[in-house]
Amino acid sequence: MRYTGFEVLWLFFFYSFAGWVLETVFATVKQRNFVNRGWIEGPFCISYGIGAVVISVALQGLDGIWLFLGIMIDTTVIEWIAGHLVERLYHERWWDYSGRKLNLDGYVCIGAALVWGILGFNVVKWGNPLVLILFHLVPRLLEEMIIWFLIGVLVLDVVASYMLVNGRQGRLDRWEEANSRIANVSARMGKWIAGQVERRLKKAYPAAHKVKVDTARKEVFASGCGFYKLAMLFVIGSFLGDLVETVFCRFSLGAWMSRSSLVWGQFSIIWGFAIAGMTALLYKYKDRSRLFLFLTGTLLGGAYEYCCSVLGEIVFGKIFWDYSKFPLNLGGRVNLLFCFFWGIAAVVWFKIVYPVVTRWIERIPVRPGKIFTWILTVFMAVNMAVSALALIRYDQRDAGVPAKKSWQVYMDAHYDDETMTKIYPKAKTPPEENKIDMKRLRGEKDGAQAGQD
Repeated sequence: MRYTGFEVLWLFFFYSFAGWVLETVFATVKQRNFVNRGWIEGPFCISYGIGAVVISVALQGLDGIWLFLGIMIDTTVIEWIAGHLVERLYHERWWDYSGRKLNLDGYVCIGAALVWGILGFNVVKWGNPLVLILFHLVPRLLEEMIIWFLIGVLVLDVVASYMLVNGRQGRLDRWEEANSRIANVSARMGKWIAGQVERRLKKAYPAAHKVKVDTARKEVFASGCGFYKLAMLFVIGSFLGDLVETVFCRFSLGAWMSRSSLVWGQFSIIWGFAIAGMTALLYKYKDRSRLFLFLTGTLLGGAYEYCCSVLGEIVFGKIFWDYSKFPLNLGGRVNLLFCFFWGIAAVVWFKIVYPVVTRWIERIPVRPGKIFTWILTVFMAVNMAVSALALIRYDQRDAGVPAKKSWQVYMDAHYDDETMTKIYPKAKTPPEENKIDMKRLRGEKDGAQAGQD
């Protein structure tokens, strides 16, 4: 099944609400009184919504046991990330599986993974069609109005809840001193929300407890595992990843070829995001055994590469790698051998490379380091934006779409097919039988339907 953008958002909100109901009912039965299990003021458990969207979109093409295993891995990773985010933002732990068998520091366990696999499998196979039928019972204009309204409510809810829960109510007191009627109303509403959120968290998570937070040393640049460290690792990882892939292709294929993800410079952002993301997720486990890092890297790397392949095809209409000729591959997007390479990379990174790289980074003076990091961040952001437009236009030319807008003309002049082929030599259009329905996903109509309308 292919989804439009509004359908994806509808699935997110529906399952966020369904997850909130499920968690609330479970907690209420367990504690013998009504408990609201939402993270925020509204009736949404957004981790459920994110999980439902990820498995619905990223795991297209899988079926049977592979779909079940993919859902288990993806939802467990999402729960793991959510647990770390809660700890990082609120300095608390809201759930703890430490007393269950085969758990990972209490964040995830095999029993919960099996439950997520069963629930997710039913969501993808039977839940999504029924939910979308419900969505399309209302007129198209009303559908879009509902989605935009829910987006606005969610954004306000998330921002307000985060500010209030983190003890920033002092601003409300200053607002209350203002003579503006609007400011007074805002202050009263803010105080009411703050009280509700604080009481809700105490009731919903009675087992929540404070956790020790590693504090960065201000006199050392990029100390710990914060923004500056991860931003630098992203750039370094992008460059090293491109270098490794280029050398690998030279020895395995007998030719030098570009393996860059971007049109400016030699950077493979697949590796950059992998290095930064792996460091953020596994930072507290960096001193664990090599076997642990290998197995974790194998699972996370395989899931990450599969999702990148699907998203690359959805956004740009191209396949950037194809493992169909490798044994034990999954839709040509991943294969067991390269999953093992991710595991080996995790061990080499944390046991050999990371200690050296982090020492180099932390030797940079604080002020120049911050300025340099922001320059690199802006450069990479612009580089990714230009590269995305170039790839989108590359796909449009392949589909015979003429250049009518100024950005299309610019891309045709500076990044024609010959240039793009040099930068992305292994990118290709997927076969029709395996091609993701891009028009359906983007909410476009084909020519016949448009003519009937």
